[in-house]
Amino acid sequence: MDFDQLTLSQAVADLRAGKVTSTALTSEVLSRAKAHAELNAFVTLDVVGALKAAAAFDTSGDKTKPLGGVPIVIKDNIEVVGLPCSAGTPALKDYVPKADAPVVAKLRAAGAVIIGKTSMHELAFGVSGYNTAFKTGAEFGVRNAYDRTLIAGGSSSGTGAALGARIVAGGLGTDTGGSVRVPAALNGCAALRPTVGRYPQEGIAPISHTRDTAGPMAATMADVALLDRVIAGGDAIAPADLKQVRIGIARSMLTNLDADTEAAFHAAIAKMKAQGVTVVEIEMPELTELNGQASFPVALYEAYDDMVVYLKHTGTGLSIEALAEKISSADVKGIYDGMVIPRKLPGPDNALFDARPIYDAAIRTARPALQALYGNTFASNKLDAVAFPTTPRVAIASNPESSSLENFGLIIQNTDSGSNAGIPGVQIPIALGATSKMPVGLELDGPAGSDRRLLAIGMALDAVFGRLPPPR
Repeated sequence: MDFDQLTLSQAVADLRAGKVTSTALTSEVLSRAKAHAELNAFVTLDVVGALKAAAAFDTSGDKTKPLGGVPIVIKDNIEVVGLPCSAGTPALKDYVPKADAPVVAKLRAAGAVIIGKTSMHELAFGVSGYNTAFKTGAEFGVRNAYDRTLIAGGSSSGTGAALGARIVAGGLGTDTGGSVRVPAALNGCAALRPTVGRYPQEGIAPISHTRDTAGPMAATMADVALLDRVIAGGDAIAPADLKQVRIGIARSMLTNLDADTEAAFHAAIAKMKAQGVTVVEIEMPELTELNGQASFPVALYEAYDDMVVYLKHTGTGLSIEALAEKISSADVKGIYDGMVIPRKLPGPDNALFDARPIYDAAIRTARPALQALYGNTFASNKLDAVAFPTTPRVAIASNPESSSLENFGLIIQNTDSGSNAGIPGVQIPIALGATSKMPVGLELDGPAGSDRRLLAIGMALDAVFGRLPPPR
C-alpha cells in the first residue's frame, strides 16, 4: 500500500477486500504521526484507544460501514469521549468530555477509528496556527507539511498538516472565517465548509453560533464527499458534468496575489474552460464593505456569550475570565482582553466602542444584505459557484508575526465573506507554486444549501487537476 497516495475511499475498499487490516493501517498512521512530531500537528495521540478500536474492527467489525476501520483525526475543539478537548488553550487542557460531539458520533458509528486530537490556533481565533500553548517539536506553531519553516494555516492547523504530510487521509476541522479551507489550501488537501446548520454544532468549543461550522478535510474531494455523506446523510454523489457547470469570477477577489498563486489560479481556470466549464466575469461591488460590517462585529460579540454557555456545558467550573487569564498566544490574548471580555469593538481611528449596537446592526442589516448580494449574484448570472484563490498567497513564515492582524486580514480576504453569508464552499488543491513549490488552492462558493452540487463539481475537478505530489 502506497501511503503517500492513500485516500479514504481506497482505504475503505482495501479493508473491505481484506487487503489490509485496520490494525496494520492504524499502526502505520500512528507511526507516521510520531515520526512527524516536529509538525506539532497533534495535541493528543490516542495510541492505546486507536489500536483497541482497530483490533475490535478486525475481530468483529462490520465491513459494510462507510468508514469501517479507517483511521481519522479530529480537531481539538471538537469533543471526543475520553480524550482531552483543549480548544488549543491551557485552561481547558485537562477537560475530558464524557460524550462524543454529534459530528464525531456519526463518524464513529460509520466505523472510523479516531487516532487523536489535532492542534489548532488557540481558541480557533487565528489563521496561522502559531500557538504557544502546545508543541511536540522544537519550535512553536503547527508547521506546514511541505516546509517546516512555514505556517500550516488555521485554525484547523493540525488536521491540515496531518493530511498534507500523508499521516492520515481524512479528518474534521471547524470553520468560522476560513479555518478548514485555509489550512487545506496551504497543505494541499481538500475541504468543505458546509452551509451553516448542515452539521450539528453541539459539543464544539465555539466562537460564533452565526458563523461556526464543523467541516470535513481530506485527501480528495471524493473523500470529503464521503465524510459529508456520513455526517449529513444522503446518497453517494457522482462527479458533475463539467459542461453543465457555470462559474463566476469577481476581479475584487484577485487582489494581493503572489506570483505563484496568480499563475496557478489562471492556469486552473484555463483547464476548467478546456473541460467545458463556462466561466463569466461578475461584479460584486459592495462585497468588501458589507463583509466588513458583518464580520468581526458578529464573531467578537458572540464569542463572549457562546463561550460562557460552552464553559457551563463542560462542567469545569471555569469562568470566561479565568479562561482568558490563561491564554498563551499573544495575538489571541490581545483579542480576548481588548475586545471579547470588555464587549468592545474597534471603530473609526481604532477607538473602542460598545459592541452591542454594532453587533445589532450587523445581524439586522449588514448580514442580510450580504446574503442578498450573494443570492442575487448567483441568480442573475445563473451561477453554480464563484471561483477564487482560497488564500491570496502560499504559506508564509511561521513566527509570532505570522499572527499579526495584517496577516489575518490578508489570509482570509477571500474566505471570510462566504462564511459571513453562511454559504458553502469547497477548497480544491490545484498546483504547487512554480517558484515556491508550495500548495495553491482554488475555492468554489455556492448558494446556501448547494453543498452536494459543489462536492460533485469538486469531484469532477479532482480528475482535471490531479492530486498534488507528496512533500519531499
